[in-house]
Amino acid sequence: MKTYGLVFLIFLLLLLLPAPTTAQPKKPRFMIGSAAKAGAPANLKVVPDLDQRLAQFRPVQMPFRAAGLSARERQMVRKLVEACSYLESIYWRQSDPEGLSLYQSLASSTNPHDVKLRRYLKINASRFDLLDDNKPFVGTDPMPLGRGFYPANLTRDQVEQYVKEHPDQKAAIYDQFTIVRWHEGKLEAVPYHVYYRAFLEPAAKVLQAAATLSQDAAFAKFLRLRADALLSDDYFPSDLAWLELKNPRFDIIFAPYETYLDSLLGVKGSYGAAVLVRNQRESKKLELFEKYVPDIQDALPLAAEDRPSKHGLQTPMEVVDAPFRAGDLTHGYQAVADNLPNDPRVHEQKGSKKLFFKNFMDARVNYVILPVARKLMEPEQAAKVTGEGYLLGTIMHEICHGLGPAFARTPAGKVSIRESIGPQLSGLEEAKADATGMFGLKWMVDHGALPKEKLEEYYASYVGGLFRTVRFGTAEAHGQAEMMEFNYLSERGAVRRNANGRYAVDYDKIPGAVADLTKELLEIEATGDRQRAENWFKKYREMPEDLKVSLKATSDIPVDVDPVFSFAEKVR
Repeated sequence: MKTYGLVFLIFLLLLLLPAPTTAQPKKPRFMIGSAAKAGAPANLKVVPDLDQRLAQFRPVQMPFRAAGLSARERQMVRKLVEACSYLESIYWRQSDPEGLSLYQSLASSTNPHDVKLRRYLKINASRFDLLDDNKPFVGTDPMPLGRGFYPANLTRDQVEQYVKEHPDQKAAIYDQFTIVRWHEGKLEAVPYHVYYRAFLEPAAKVLQAAATLSQDAAFAKFLRLRADALLSDDYFPSDLAWLELKNPRFDIIFAPYETYLDSLLGVKGSYGAAVLVRNQRESKKLELFEKYVPDIQDALPLAAEDRPSKHGLQTPMEVVDAPFRAGDLTHGYQAVADNLPNDPRVHEQKGSKKLFFKNFMDARVNYVILPVARKLMEPEQAAKVTGEGYLLGTIMHEICHGLGPAFARTPAGKVSIRESIGPQLSGLEEAKADATGMFGLKWMVDHGALPKEKLEEYYASYVGGLFRTVRFGTAEAHGQAEMMEFNYLSERGAVRRNANGRYAVDYDKIPGAVADLTKELLEIEATGDRQRAENWFKKYREMPEDLKVSLKATSDIPVDVDPVFSFAEKVR
């Protein structure tokens, strides 16, 4: 083992510097240095199979193609990338403040072990391995359920008891845009725009500068509104303006939309960002799906009162390349599509936007989906797994995030589904979007909008995608979702394992199984029944032993891609 004395000194110096946020993270208890390799109890421990873990992520270039862009447009893109770096810096502090300190301490080291460790810290944006149920791969501290959003060791029961005793504080504590801390023996909710001001103020200024460079007046207006939202946590006006953009050449995602990180209450938003360049030719193909969104909502197997009409609402869709991403869009699971915003008020008034990241989707299909299908599915069915089939399933998945109930109908009245279901909602919602998406594809085939002879291709591509995602394990929302889907479909005989260890889809059984699965998941959300959701997870979330055995055949295939951008990635 080699000595890391210099890195140790740098790390200690960094710990003595004030954190650039309004609150100081707890100091790490681990150490880094030669003593750590001697096994002393207080020393840093790194998993011995770091090389094998890194091999699960294939580096893939995601270049910025500037050909055909004016100098002004290129300058605007650079400004948008600069703004993204501030959200990246916040995301690390939400995910794992101590992991960020370690990551920064390794920045100048050229030691091969340090370089590898730093890269794996970046992939996860933390010390906790997404592919290993969020167990620590460096150090020994377990992952806090509340990450950086709540005090260490705070439990959900404590929060629920506290808000019963202090009902006037419930709204602030459960707010998507607050950090919760103890203050003089009481829980205190600090707004994001206050807590992260050191990052949000410069981010807002850069967005304003980008707006002055935009030749699209509507996009410039949106950028200015989003800059204001960063400093108020009120994203509603800018979300509406975002949905009103008409086929923008450039676009961005720039907000704390997703709640995947919060495993305590499942309500806190983590910052994510992406710079997007429209692919006009591919975007044109989406018009067919936009046409049928209201009809699919009406056809869902759910009570009419729980599926509000989508007629007259906007469903903008864009196929884009993402030459830069940050925050929750660049660490761990690499999203190939998104349905935003998540605010049910926006869904009711305007709808939502569906974004498909073509460069990321191409990478996933070529490097992961197709190779995994060839190893795990019967050859004649693996041959039906296609990029087009996977794309259509993904399109319907994103559409169906915006379908179904907008709120939970509970004995206490209309309640946010997120608050009602709790931390299980992320996995539940991903499963609902998958199942409802396949239900929607079948509906489009049945109504002549898509060719009937393609239906088997759609189902095979869906199941091939399940095999890709369950390799993430059940610590991640998409992995949880697709593990539950796989187990349900297997229980119904729609997917079966043959004696040779390969799997086959029963094309006669899968339509009915998908329809029943769709009904179950939609009803859980519509009723906000947390116990029913937890029972569902308990029954279906575990990976069967025979699947574990079959998955060993895919050990030489990467689990996901690790994007390499043309722009420098900064954490401040």
